[in-house]
Amino acid sequence: MRPVPPELAARYEAEGWWTRETLGDLLTKGLAAAGDTEFRVHSGVRPWAGTFAEVERVARRLAGGLAARGVGPGDVIVMQLPNWCEAAAVFWASAFLGAIVVPVVHFYGPKEVRYIVEATRPKAFFAAARFGRLAFDPELCASVPVVGVVGRDFDDLLADEPLPGTLPADPDAPALIAFTSGTTRDPKGVIHSHRTLGFETRQLAASYPPDRGRQFTVAPVGHFIGMVNAFLIPVLDGTPVHLGDTWNPAQALALMKDEGLTVGGGATYYMTSLLDHPDCTPEHLARLRYAGLGGASVASAVTTRLEDLGITVFRAYGSTEHPSVTCTPYDGPAAGRLHTDGIPLPGVELRLAADGEILTRGPDLCLGYTDPALTAAAFDEDGWYRTGDIGVVDDEGRLSVTDRKADVIIRGGENISALEVEEVLMGLPGVAEAAVVAAPDPRLGERAAAVLRMLPGWSAPGVAELRLHFQRSGMARQKWPEQVHTVDDFPRTPSGKVKKFVLREGIATPLKRE
Repeated sequence: MRPVPPELAARYEAEGWWTRETLGDLLTKGLAAAGDTEFRVHSGVRPWAGTFAEVERVARRLAGGLAARGVGPGDVIVMQLPNWCEAAAVFWASAFLGAIVVPVVHFYGPKEVRYIVEATRPKAFFAAARFGRLAFDPELCASVPVVGVVGRDFDDLLADEPLPGTLPADPDAPALIAFTSGTTRDPKGVIHSHRTLGFETRQLAASYPPDRGRQFTVAPVGHFIGMVNAFLIPVLDGTPVHLGDTWNPAQALALMKDEGLTVGGGATYYMTSLLDHPDCTPEHLARLRYAGLGGASVASAVTTRLEDLGITVFRAYGSTEHPSVTCTPYDGPAAGRLHTDGIPLPGVELRLAADGEILTRGPDLCLGYTDPALTAAAFDEDGWYRTGDIGVVDDEGRLSVTDRKADVIIRGGENISALEVEEVLMGLPGVAEAAVVAAPDPRLGERAAAVLRMLPGWSAPGVAELRLHFQRSGMARQKWPEQVHTVDDFPRTPSGKVKKFVLREGIATPLKRE
């Protein structure tokens, strides 16, 4: 695990940021106070409607069944489930048992799942019999002692009597292993303790507007932010859960109109795909009161567009490793909310390395990775985490993330910020979304390539039109994109981030100059 200086741990405890409460304790207390709260799954294949208390009973019966089969504190439970009520039952049961839960996004294929099972060596494994194009493959978990398949034999694991209370667990021990979303080629198993995850839950909940409405959650619960927003924060503050197992803008708009739900943000794609859908009306806009954006660099063109439509934008910066680093208060000045990633949250420390890399540490920073070599490379002896992101801090202490290190394009020795170029591209008529990546250049090493997703009915601009647009913007000529590509949609991570490494691979063959 990463080093945590003793004086830092003592400070976290003295401030009340780290407590002795386990996830099982947090859930038990919250569920007792909010048992009648609504829990809904909006799904074309497995819809469900009930209450927290009903899901908790299934979770406690499952915990009892797993305990009878030898699963207990410190054991690993892997779940690859869509946004269904069974996913909540497995997650809560793991917490009651003091086990380590490993949520896996439901659309990972055999390669990724096999890697995760080999890296974590689980005592129990849960999956869906079938969802979309994926079907359960028993070979992937042949070495796992306990297997439960929703739609086949999940109910066979439920004990007649629910497990009461929680089994004792060390709050400093691992509670969750979350595998990174895949903006790099190799997934990383990020380990969080009861303390780091408990603090993150309380801190993230406190940053949300109290009048945010009934949220429709479609971020996969196999991904960190989807899991926290679906299974922890609602229990902490007693708010209803409305899950969707696929992202369908038309469905989301219908639920907003028919059931009074709202979408609160996430990756910018969730918001822009709603606004660009032909079913979106002024009635829908009235329900979109807030948009909390994060998960990747956020273009000012998007935040300004939302704000102009009457949607209050606030931004946040974090990662699976360090979930909540900075945030712009939802009721703060517009300049900070629209154009920066905010100030460090309570307990969080932030500084910039000589090359602009963002270094962080705080009570919600993970324990490290399942691979000790990755832990050694990412954390220094004082507990600082090397994020791999590049940023600047203004005179008021507000951070602006400008790039991933991997997204900086080096053209003839000069650095080009992909985000800076993307901002200009978003000003082109008809551009719904833009990404800029490095393309190989035989003379200069790299050059900027633009990849565009166009609005329906619009054609992509040619290189000549692009040059004229960038000339009018005043941007230095060496930063202008020298290739233009289009996609129907971008390859994305579970949280909606664009997989830029996939785009780079797709245009790796050097093209002739225009």
